[in-house]
Amino acid sequence: MESGAQSVAPAHPAAEATLDDVLASELDKLGRAGLRRFLRAVHGRAGAQVIVAGQPAADFSSNDYLGLASEPRVAAAAIAALGNDATGAAAARLISGDHPAHEMLERDIARFKQTDAALLFGSGYLANTSVIPALVGPRDAIYTDALNHASMIDGCRLSRAEVRVMPHVDAGAFGAALEADRGRFRRRLIVVDGVFSMDGDLAPLGALTELAREHGAWTYVDDAHGTGVLGQHGRGTAEHFGVEGSVEIMMGTLGKALGVAGAYVAGSRPLVDYLTNRARGFVFTTGTPPALAAAAAAALRIARAEPDRRTRLRVVARRLREGLAALGRECPGLPDGHIIPVAIGEAGETIRVGAALAARGFLVGAVRPPTVPLGTSRLRITASAAHTDTQIDGLLDALAATLPLVPT
Repeated sequence: MESGAQSVAPAHPAAEATLDDVLASELDKLGRAGLRRFLRAVHGRAGAQVIVAGQPAADFSSNDYLGLASEPRVAAAAIAALGNDATGAAAARLISGDHPAHEMLERDIARFKQTDAALLFGSGYLANTSVIPALVGPRDAIYTDALNHASMIDGCRLSRAEVRVMPHVDAGAFGAALEADRGRFRRRLIVVDGVFSMDGDLAPLGALTELAREHGAWTYVDDAHGTGVLGQHGRGTAEHFGVEGSVEIMMGTLGKALGVAGAYVAGSRPLVDYLTNRARGFVFTTGTPPALAAAAAAALRIARAEPDRRTRLRVVARRLREGLAALGRECPGLPDGHIIPVAIGEAGETIRVGAALAARGFLVGAVRPPTVPLGTSRLRITASAAHTDTQIDGLLDALAATLPLVPT
């Protein structure tokens, strides 16, 4: 040791925090920021009425757009399938979990979407995080809307492609980025929601599919909130814009307008055959319960045969929007758009209003970060064909009593 040097005893490390200590601290931070979430048990669904903590409530927070989640004919289809077969698929479909109910539903979806084929997934999240990485990779580019759903954001990240985040519904920005990247990548994929789940507005599919043709790109549309609702026949956003033949990959869910669970991707036969082999969320997971496939097939038949459900949904949405406008709350989206965002801004105030509405017997989504950007917390009101005029008027009265004043 050099002259004058002092030996330094090793510092005693502070006691390591336990996992529970760390997580409790993080939960406390979420709570103080108004961002902590809690589960709320809801049961006894009948139309748009549910039971919460033993009390009836009108549900304006669900995605049950056509009122099929409590439709007896859908339940009967599931019960019949359970009586005739096993509870679960018991294996991945490529092993021994494939079932005639899966194949029947896929054929029905393909006919409905007017495509060659369709493939079932356990959820929309699973579909988006499986299909996007199966189609593009490190030598490719993705052009994605800034407000796409979290599952699409994660699917883009998992792909390891170059990701270009475009300003919301800005077709010009998509075009400029595609032009700037001309000749640089092996494959290029435009990825958008058909109906944006928190804002209720639509992707400009007409312009985007034209850009895709011009630049040799493919188009991927997550139509979770458009399937069963938009278009003359309820086929979704592509039908609404008249571009069904121009969208190569169409994803939709079975748990929103169709009221069951699961998701699908519809497109060409080569696309579906490729995904059957390469989409990890299909290859490496147990098949969905056959009874759910039977229930979804029944829901799809009802949705196609009863267009009055879509008509009623639009009537409900228009009444809600007009009532909010009378309260000084003009909401973005189509005049009869079924997702109705009511801007609040601060997370804590949004929670307060949501709780006040719940106390009056109305469930409304109080949406905060990270679901939406900081400073844009909002109520997310969703219309359903099952809502009654009495429920609509009651919610508008409750909103008049609980919403903060609109700044003048």
